[in-house]
Amino acid sequence: MSTEANKNLIRDFFEQVWNQGNEAAIARFIAENAAGNDPDFGLGRAGFTEQWRKWQDAFADLHFEIEEMVAEGDTVVSRWTLTGTHTGPFLGIAPTGRAIRVGGMSLDHLQDGVLVSGFDGWDNFGLRQQLGAIPADPD
Repeated sequence: MSTEANKNLIRDFFEQVWNQGNEAAIARFIAENAAGNDPDFGLGRAGFTEQWRKWQDAFADLHFEIEEMVAEGDTVVSRWTLTGTHTGPFLGIAPTGRAIRVGGMSLDHLQDGVLVSGFDGWDNFGLRQQLGAIPADPD
């Protein structure tokens, strides 16, 4: 696939799987044995799906906005902002009703039109502050 096609695939992944909450679409985008760097997401498509459900259950109106995207070969890097409303338990934190805004990046490797590995970095500390689990800076 071309780099532009790979970028479009990742855009479609974020839109269909995360923004539209389409669980059936996961199989179209995630390889059965996919791996990532986040231990919470486990291994493979089943591990991803289990963690994805936790995010969907915890945040009403969950939405990823892709701010920037760069691709080379079968690798796509996306810088994104995640927003949503905390309406379900998450990370041991009871629902707060608070709006969240979290920045992050994903580096995804594709093979034969599906994600085979991903490496994500996001502001976990900032999310916990927004949910009240960690005191906000006094400044």
